[in-house]
Amino acid sequence: MARWLIAMWMLFAAPAYAQVPQWNPAAPYVTAGQDEPGYRAWVGAVSWRPVYVKAFNDYLTTYGVGGVVPTWQLLRTATDWQKCGAEPYEIPPTSAWPNIVAALRYVGTYVTPQIGPVEAVSVYRNERLNACAGGAQESAHKLLGAVDMVPLRPITREALMTRLCQIHLASGERFWVGLGLYKGIRFHIDAKKFREWGMEGAQGHFGCTAVLAEGPMPYTLAPPDFAGAPVSSDPLAPHN
Repeated sequence: MARWLIAMWMLFAAPAYAQVPQWNPAAPYVTAGQDEPGYRAWVGAVSWRPVYVKAFNDYLTTYGVGGVVPTWQLLRTATDWQKCGAEPYEIPPTSAWPNIVAALRYVGTYVTPQIGPVEAVSVYRNERLNACAGGAQESAHKLLGAVDMVPLRPITREALMTRLCQIHLASGERFWVGLGLYKGIRFHIDAKKFREWGMEGAQGHFGCTAVLAEGPMPYTLAPPDFAGAPVSSDPLAPHN
């Protein structure tokens, strides 16, 4: 009898469990065509693109930042690429490649050890696309110096803001890091200038100092091994 009940449970309960949606925080920030299948179609459409992608990947590896995020994600342009009639991906000019190194090194050294892996959702934007997408005139994205990303571990906006602010106040100024938080859990890192935006505490106060002064935010969705993690103190070469 017990074996029959177990078999019936496996037959009916297991499929229901298998259909529980998996956490995919990048989904709301990535449109069809700018996802991985879209990338494969884009890179294969022109014969020289794979050559330049490999060269870009080799460059990142040479300077110690290969694999911080998948290289193909670093080719994503603007979220509004369709509205602007632009390409979903673009290989940045080789002259701009050095500009991404400091930002990725900071992400890999300070950010991902505290919040886990991230997905890059917008990186390089040429002049025309940046203007169409509403980017700042002096946006670091135009020079391949900034990365917009989302965490791939479950986390609330409040918990993410608290953790990013802790990291930023502890190490951001030393490395000229800009930190921004957009709608939801999308955030921005660049190594252009120490600054911040988009931080608002539960009591309506703005800025990382005010956010942290309000006390710890709820870590409702954060994994237990993340919520209590100390801020990293690993060394990082200064940005010149």
